[in-house]
Amino acid sequence: MSHKEQDYTSDLTDEQWAIIEPLIPVYKWGRPRELDMREIVNAIFYIDKTGCQWEMLPKEYPNYNSVYHHFARWSQERVWEKINTAVREQVRVEDGRKPQPSAASIDSQSVKTTAVGGERGFDGGKLFKGRKRHLLVDGKFAQSHDQRCQYEQWSSDHSIVVGLAQTLV
Repeated sequence: MSHKEQDYTSDLTDEQWAIIEPLIPVYKWGRPRELDMREIVNAIFYIDKTGCQWEMLPKEYPNYNSVYHHFARWSQERVWEKINTAVREQVRVEDGRKPQPSAASIDSQSVKTTAVGGERGFDGGKLFKGRKRHLLVDGKFAQSHDQRCQYEQWSSDHSIVVGLAQTLV
């Protein structure tokens, strides 16, 4: 697959790949790398965006076993968190702010779940059983839709795979 043409909307642009590429680990031991790491990342983002099963990965991408191997390894090594940090800091600097936020807002959301869905509790405020998830948001991102659109391209389209990494590995 050529990097000049994007076959899927989940594929990285050249600008996005320029941010992520230096954060992809290069190991000094083992067999020489034969796979294109950009295609591995594109495949992981495809799975994240579409929700398809690993085995259903389109043939344009590398073998799903290889893709999952890299995904699991990078999840254990916290590579996805490093990518999320790099993207967040770049967006903040481009917006004329310091790379690290000085204030944030914490919010929670109660989500109904089934009995077989894993962890489950009772939310006394909402009066139903389910799971409570928490979100920490940069104060300025929380206030202005226009300023957070660039970050949301990364965070909501791809979820930066941090949440996916925590649930699949």
